[in-house]
Amino acid sequence: MQRNGVKIQKRGWGNKNPSVNRMRGEKLIFILTLTLVIMSELHLYAQNNRSDKTFKISESRGTAYDLLNKISTQTGSLFIYDSKAVDNKKRGRISRGEYTIEEAIRIITQDNSLTIKQEGEYILIYKPQQKTPERVYSGEKYVRMEGVVLDRHNGEPVISATVSPEGGSVGTITNQEGRFRLTLPDSLAKRNIIFSSMGYEQRKVSGILLTENDVTIEMMQSVIPLQEVIVRVVDPRSILMDAIRKRETNYHPKPLNITAFYREGIEYKSNLSLSEAVLKLYKSGLSPSFTSDQAKLLKMRKISTLSSQDTLIAKLRSTINAIILLDIMKYPTDFLQYSGMNMYNYTHTDITEIDGRRVYVFSFVQKEEIMEALFTGELYVDAQNHALVKAIFEVNPNHIRKFADNLIVRKSKTHEVTPVRVKYQVSYKSHNGLYLVNHIRGDLSFKVRKKGRLLTTPLNLWFEMANCKSDTENVEKFLSDQRLSTRDIFSDIQYTYDPEFWEHFNIIMQEEKIEEIIRNYKF
Repeated sequence: MQRNGVKIQKRGWGNKNPSVNRMRGEKLIFILTLTLVIMSELHLYAQNNRSDKTFKISESRGTAYDLLNKISTQTGSLFIYDSKAVDNKKRGRISRGEYTIEEAIRIITQDNSLTIKQEGEYILIYKPQQKTPERVYSGEKYVRMEGVVLDRHNGEPVISATVSPEGGSVGTITNQEGRFRLTLPDSLAKRNIIFSSMGYEQRKVSGILLTENDVTIEMMQSVIPLQEVIVRVVDPRSILMDAIRKRETNYHPKPLNITAFYREGIEYKSNLSLSEAVLKLYKSGLSPSFTSDQAKLLKMRKISTLSSQDTLIAKLRSTINAIILLDIMKYPTDFLQYSGMNMYNYTHTDITEIDGRRVYVFSFVQKEEIMEALFTGELYVDAQNHALVKAIFEVNPNHIRKFADNLIVRKSKTHEVTPVRVKYQVSYKSHNGLYLVNHIRGDLSFKVRKKGRLLTTPLNLWFEMANCKSDTENVEKFLSDQRLSTRDIFSDIQYTYDPEFWEHFNIIMQEEKIEEIIRNYKF
């Protein structure tokens, strides 16, 4: 039967032959019975899920990551392990047989010195270490939690995942390699730590299991029912217009302070210039105000291996202003403005999930007849309250050269600098029922050619901000002599380095290539 251009198949066996239907019915009963038996056994195992209970496994070969994942799938146990104790990439083998979880772990890791500890559904694997010296700063004791967050299915890093204590206003995010470091006051150390990322099931782990260990956390991709993906029809434009109308309902409408970790970097000719800082931001709220957003520098550090000549090629200007304006629900750009929407085509391309809530994914691109340099990307909108929770967008690659004047303020006399890709990412997190900006990142890629030569050299610049703490009470503005000039070159700011402070603040961890440079550098 066909209705409104859509084929609809009537429910039923689809065959009038009773013997065929009976055979199919018997098969279905067998499948259902088998499924119920298997599910009952898994449920029984989960109820008695202790490391001294046995399970059966067929002969298996692979990396430690793959083999532990197989045990996790079969037993329902979730592993958290010290990445210094278990080498994910080390290949191993386990013979067919019946094992306790502890026996299987020791066979896979080939290490009998490991300590294996279970708490609830989690099994922690680590090597005994000497007691870590107490971390004390300004008279308060702190603990550190550090590790990497991986996709359980493919072992890839989960980038920009939020890591925070349950019910707290502090936190951090994972870096481009999935690594994180969370430093908390001792009073928060026993809370559950929540790992959250778009497209993944939220993971909640006791802080006791994470303290002073370098752990590996695996996250499961969310599974959206197929019928919901197929049946649900939504109009992206109308939902985005509703998101704009509900800004003061969904987002914090009043002024607040944000303590943020900020970093920016330049990579050129295998060299690096890196500036990191802790900023205090004054956000004036969504309501009309004569006071603009402000930034105040609390702490800073920087390194540079660029030569003085290379430094003249590129410097990042106005990056603090950029992280203010990239709060696109406070300062909507054209694809989130009623007047600007007419320049874009919007498509509902996917449904995903964050923290158990359905999220629509809308793709957008400028219309073909629009010849100026606009944007293309994806918008993630909560299906229930229509709050924009994430945006990933870039300058349209087809018109990127026209955007050059917006990026290059002062052109070099000796080099030509051409933009290749300009990409931005913004995410929001819910706090006490209202959304706050959580993470902002910009990645700008260029190619540099010395005049008179054919070959080009890649130049990569980036800036990034993570909301580490939000304060909605006793909100303060900053005196004029305390405010940063948001349009200046941030890396040129004079500062005093405080090494003790950086040991106790939540930062976005440096990627391995940056750490390698820092290991050979003294601030």
